[in-house]
Formats: sequence, C-alpha cells, structure tokens
Amino acid sequence: MDALTKMDVFLLALCAVLLAMACVPADRVRAWRAGINPSAPELPDASFVVARVLFVALATGGVCTAVQGFGVSDRMSWSDGELTSAVHQATDDLDGYAYRTDETGDSPYFTDYESLTEEKVTRYGGGDAPETGVFADPADTDTDTDAHLTVTASGADNAFCVHLQRTRVKKDDYTPPGLNGSPGTLTFRGYRLTAGVRDGEC
Repeated sequence: MDALTKMDVFLLALCAVLLAMACVPADRVRAWRAGINPSAPELPDASFVVARVLFVALATGGVCTAVQGFGVSDRMSWSDGELTSAVHQATDDLDGYAYRTDETGDSPYFTDYESLTEEKVTRYGGGDAPETGVFADPADTDTDTDAHLTVTASGADNAFCVHLQRTRVKKDDYTPPGLNGSPGTLTFRGYRLTAGVRDGEC
C-alpha cells in the first residue's frame, strides 16, 4: 500500500469518527460536560444542530477527497492484475519479435532487452495503469542470446520472470544497395526472439 492510499484510508477513518460524533445524543453530551464541569453553562439545542451540520459537512468533504485520492493512487501505481495482464501480453508480442542489427551488433529498434521488455509491458498496461514504474532486472548470467528478466512494477506485489532467447535468421538479413546501384557492402543481420514467462523472480 503506497503512502497516498494509506492517507486516504486514514481520511476515511477520520470521516467515520466525525459521523459518529454527529450521531451522539445531545443529552449524553450535556451529561458528559456536567460530569467534567458542573458549573458550565447549559448548551442550547441550536449549538448541537450547528455542530452536527459541521461534522457531516466535514465528513462528506473528506469522503470526496479520499475517493479522488484513491483514483489518483490507482493512476500512479500498478495493480497485480494490471501487471499480470500486461506481462503476458508483452510476452506474446515479444515471442517471434524480429529485428536487425548493424555491423557493431547494436539494434536501431531498442537499446537492450531490459528497455525493450519495459516498453512492451508499459504499452499493454491498459487505461488505468501508469506510463512509468515498470522494471525489468536482468540476471547476472544473461548473454546476448539468452536473457532472464525479473519484471516488477511500482505498486504491484507480484513479479514475473521473462525468458528471451535470440535466434539468428539469415533470411531476415538486409543489404542496402550501394552507390549507383552497385552491390552494398553492409549487411544488417536478422534475428528473432523466443519469449516465455513464469510467475516469480528469475
């Protein structure tokens, strides 16, 4: 539970106390005051009416504020359901994902497997999920051809292990033509990913 949600829960509890105070009978309050200070002047009925109206108004405002706060909190953090759905859809998208690399082995489409996975999960988060807060942490033993990424998100308690394997696909290679239609000298190498996912950290 994030800090904003905790504050909203506290605010709802405070509103419940205010409503309970508004329901206390006037005779009970008079008896309580007389027990503490017998010489205190008698409170008129109008004072209790004003107090009840004030307590109810404060409680109503507090409930409205808490409801709005829950909405803001929902948009700022991921739920377990949102993350579960997004990770599985992202894995389906990554399974069979094709790309090419230049002569240095870098892809112009993404920086690394971590950023690619985070971008895919965020894309499938849905309307209520935030556009940030997804983390794909690689394992220490990861290589360019085999990677295990622990996917988590801010606000969600669950975690997933996404497994990516890279396969060389020569038919996806691309050699752009050279100057004046001559054969090109640079070949962009083609690859495809195989993706899977399981519950829990890698």
